[in-house]
Amino acid sequence: MRAFLAGLTCLALAACGQTEADTKSYILTTATTGGTYYPVGVAISTLVKLNLQEEYGISLSAINSAGSGENVKLLQSGEAGFALIQGLFGVWAETGQGAYGQASSELNLRSITMLWPNVEHFVISKDYVKTGTMADLVGFDGARFSVGNRNSGAKESNSMIFDALGIEQGSDITWAYLGYGAAADALQNRTIGGFSAPAGAPVSAVVRAFSSVGEDIVVLNFSDAELAKVNEGVDLWRRYIIPANTYPGQTEPIRTAAQPNFLAVRADIDEDVVYHVTRVIFENLSFLYSVHKATQVMTLETAVEGLPVNLHPGAVRFYREQGIPIPDRLLPPELQPADGTPDADG
Repeated sequence: MRAFLAGLTCLALAACGQTEADTKSYILTTATTGGTYYPVGVAISTLVKLNLQEEYGISLSAINSAGSGENVKLLQSGEAGFALIQGLFGVWAETGQGAYGQASSELNLRSITMLWPNVEHFVISKDYVKTGTMADLVGFDGARFSVGNRNSGAKESNSMIFDALGIEQGSDITWAYLGYGAAADALQNRTIGGFSAPAGAPVSAVVRAFSSVGEDIVVLNFSDAELAKVNEGVDLWRRYIIPANTYPGQTEPIRTAAQPNFLAVRADIDEDVVYHVTRVIFENLSFLYSVHKATQVMTLETAVEGLPVNLHPGAVRFYREQGIPIPDRLLPPELQPADGTPDADG
């Protein structure tokens, strides 16, 4: 995958002898095509090309990837300039915990804006339904359950959720590693008993599953006790209600959980580039709203609420122009108040 992305980066830059800084052409890495990251990433890259390429020479090329886990690595290695990332990975990067063991400053990672809630979809065959809650995964009797691709954000967040709820690989479920679309097909073919697809609702792969075998599948609820257990030590997931009729044949609301998603960028990307990318996103929210319903929660007023990682100076510059208050904790080191007094925006 790394070699492929390196080659793709060269193609996107027209010649491998040029760098991103020379051309202001960047890779935006997303996730698998069956979720929300990819279509919205393509929409953001389209906005940037249409509004910034001719005047400023700035362009983005959206590519699919395994998801958040790989995206952080691609930013760190310089193979991508921008990425869509789950909030959990931002917390890990900021604290040096979880999958990294390094803080965000060492990972060369900054944030631009909050995006939409990453809604947990645990889709299982009715054969395994007893309570309709996450407790049903305890009784999976070792049946195969797709947790996402091996390097995906879904796989890592699922692992954390399963550990919190005491769902053990092997005895309760056997992990399968499939992208969302492939997992929906495998569930229809009964080669797996269920799959997880955390993404902004509605998720195209879950729509596909309901359209093909809707009467035979269920999306599990999180009980209040289960949500509390998952949040122990991280306080990241929030209650999320998927309204009835979001999916074909889904007649009842689904009481699930969601964590935030955010748009990340390498810390060394030029301030002007990030400023203009941030500006174009918020000047064209109506376009993003038309691409996917999940983006309709995005507003300028809530752009920095809940961000787990320091903002990029280019994003800070845009928000300050718009009068958006920025807490000191989100300011990058180079913009922290020198005397330790509260920042004017804090």
